[in-house]
Amino acid sequence: MKSCAANALSDFFFEYETPRQVLVRNKRVGVVCRLIQLGVLAYIIGWVFIYEKGYQITETAVSSVFTKVKGVGSTNISGVERVWDPSDYVFPPQGDSSFVVMTNYILTENQTMGKCPELPGRYICKSDTDCKGGSYNRTVDGKLTGVCVKETKTCELLAWCPLEDDRNIPNPPLLMSAENFTLFIKNSVTFPLFGITRSNLVEEIDGKTIKNCLFDPDKSPLCPIFKLGDIVKLSGFTFETMAKQGGAIGLVIDWTCNFDYDVKKCKPKYEFHGLYGNPRVKDTSKASVGYNFRYAKYYMGDKMEKRTLMKVFGIRFDIIVQSLGRKFDIIPTLTAIGSGVGIFGVATVVCDLVLLYVLPRRDFYKNMKFKYTDTAAQQELRGLGSSVYYTLEANARQVRRKDKTNDPDLDTGSIKTSE
Repeated sequence: MKSCAANALSDFFFEYETPRQVLVRNKRVGVVCRLIQLGVLAYIIGWVFIYEKGYQITETAVSSVFTKVKGVGSTNISGVERVWDPSDYVFPPQGDSSFVVMTNYILTENQTMGKCPELPGRYICKSDTDCKGGSYNRTVDGKLTGVCVKETKTCELLAWCPLEDDRNIPNPPLLMSAENFTLFIKNSVTFPLFGITRSNLVEEIDGKTIKNCLFDPDKSPLCPIFKLGDIVKLSGFTFETMAKQGGAIGLVIDWTCNFDYDVKKCKPKYEFHGLYGNPRVKDTSKASVGYNFRYAKYYMGDKMEKRTLMKVFGIRFDIIVQSLGRKFDIIPTLTAIGSGVGIFGVATVVCDLVLLYVLPRRDFYKNMKFKYTDTAAQQELRGLGSSVYYTLEANARQVRRKDKTNDPDLDTGSIKTSE
């Protein structure tokens, strides 16, 4: 028992196992193997390292955006001229990353709470039975009183009167001057993992430049001041068409930076996209077109509460920041190399399949690759003693060498064959 345990420990500590290799000189298999290895190498270098940059770690940035709109416009309705500044046409006025610039509106003044008929053509009735008193309808602006007004042939409402009439939208837009308004964007991004903070006011933008520059994708791609008309044009729309009923535009600030180079080379890129509608397709057939909202200003007049209702059509601007920072790191580099080296094993698997199951001499290659032991004859030889067994085995090898048979125990370990 002790002898068996000692032998087992001796075999475990003092023996080394290594896989057996067979060198096969076959043009078909050799070409297949090299082509697969070449493909794997191209994948590792081209895709993993060059395209995907597998040798770098990545991180997205923490971002903050500040905006400011400047410009003055004017309107003249029924001989009443009015001047509009940013406090009047920007919603909300706090300079957030998402805001609306008013370009058109419908004004309904001196509204008071009372009873008035629905607008002609809406909620038509012939008698009071057609108007369900006390009910509401999402398409009307008040509560039905149950009365059918014969003059207009519409139901009477309890609502803010006179009712808003938005069937005819002003055309051309009342604030077409908004096309020349300017938008200033101040953006800061921080990559905590790399300890790097960048601003869109890069080194090229100094105090003198920012007073005179205006964004141009070719001449001034880094200027943070944009003309609203240019933004709409670069998104693929015409300003007059969008200004009439409103719309939505996404202004994307892209920070894709490689910090293996100088940090100063990390600069923003601006892109513009229409967030609603296709500039090549007319939206007249769609269920909902443009962008609008309502707000009211309340006041007291003649000892009663009144309000001025304004339906605003405007262009909504959403400032979207997307970022990706990259930098060399040894861990992803070694991981990419290790996974690539592992893929090289595909060549061995494929070539073994071709060698052992496809080629005409596959039985010959199987005999060379695999060594079969523990046959009945070998077990009988082992019963004669180890010295007799190895003597007979050696004599058998010499005979096989003379007869040039395919012995997996040949000393050369290299077989040259031709197809």
